[in-house]
Amino acid sequence: MQHNSIIARFARGNLVLQILAGIILGVGLATVSPDHAQSVGLLGSLFVGALKAVAPILVFILVAASIANQKRDQHTYMRPIVVLYLLGTFTAALTAVVLSFLFPTTLTLVSGAEGATPPQGIAEVLNTLLFKLVDNPVNALMSANYIGILAWAIGLGLALHHASATTKAVFEDLSHGVSQIVRFIIRLAPFGIFGLVASTLATTGFEALAGYAQLLAVLLSSMAFIALVVNPIIVLVKTGENPYPLVLQCIRESGVTAFFTRSSAANIPVNMALCEKLKLDEDTYSVSIPLGATINMAGAAITITTLTLAAVHTMGIEIDLMTALLLSVVASVSACGASGVAGGSLLLIPLACGLFGIPNEIAMQVVAVGFIIGVVQDSAETALNSSTDVVFTAAVCKAKQKQAK
Repeated sequence: MQHNSIIARFARGNLVLQILAGIILGVGLATVSPDHAQSVGLLGSLFVGALKAVAPILVFILVAASIANQKRDQHTYMRPIVVLYLLGTFTAALTAVVLSFLFPTTLTLVSGAEGATPPQGIAEVLNTLLFKLVDNPVNALMSANYIGILAWAIGLGLALHHASATTKAVFEDLSHGVSQIVRFIIRLAPFGIFGLVASTLATTGFEALAGYAQLLAVLLSSMAFIALVVNPIIVLVKTGENPYPLVLQCIRESGVTAFFTRSSAANIPVNMALCEKLKLDEDTYSVSIPLGATINMAGAAITITTLTLAAVHTMGIEIDLMTALLLSVVASVSACGASGVAGGSLLLIPLACGLFGIPNEIAMQVVAVGFIIGVVQDSAETALNSSTDVVFTAAVCKAKQKQAK
């Protein structure tokens, strides 16, 4: 009886405080007993694996059900959300340019990324995205190709829009069923994050990061500026309300989880649950959240721009304002296609370095630097990307709801 009481109390508890407790316990275990800390990494791997497993089917079912059950006079707010996604990504690249000019970084280059194959140009990135769009639906679900999943879910939803009420009800029940599974997995986040923190600190430590402190400072400062200054300004302009309660809630409930899972795809269920908690329009967020995990890449744009300009400074190359603006455009477009390239944003750095004539051998050494600082850089990048998906979706939904009153 007491055992059931403990489980019930845990299930009703504040999830954010439970995650914070998991972080503190993970740091403590990694400090006291690194060997035991590595062994509890299994909890983290299971948690991330569960999120990644449920996310593709959640997106497919939820998007198809939302479109199939959409009322004829009901409208989603996708266009302004997509505009904010693109604006946010470009602004992030510009911010990284400014900070990189103010605090130029000289890198100690290392080898170690020779085996990776970066894309040869933006055309290849866009070509990859187009082929992801027409992927086999079963393969798209198996490989977590969210571009393909979205395309098939939207197509199926439109086709079922004129189906019988019984068929629509089946899809609606399926979406509620998958959502219940998601809620159960998210409740286990404190255990998963405890395992992730403990194993990461025990395995990597932070000694390797000391030599790249300035580079990390520029990266993290750019991301913090976007999260705490630029995003709130956008929300303020859009809603006319104090933006910080929304922004801080999204960072707390989406960004923290994304920081430790280091996967935008794995954080889709977390963001869906947060949107539901914020009482946003389901027809809108069921599409905007998985789309944001694909194209809303402010953190990736900052990573590409900052590391490229660090390489430029290391090589002693002089660049003017127009070239820096061109880099911002290239980084923004490349970042939107990062999900279609193996290795994520780091492998897009050679593409940007090509603008300045930097040899591929040097560019790949910069990529290797990125992998060294990746334990912090990739975590912060994912946290910014994922929390911003909810911030922009909520801003547009709240603005439209305000206009409707």
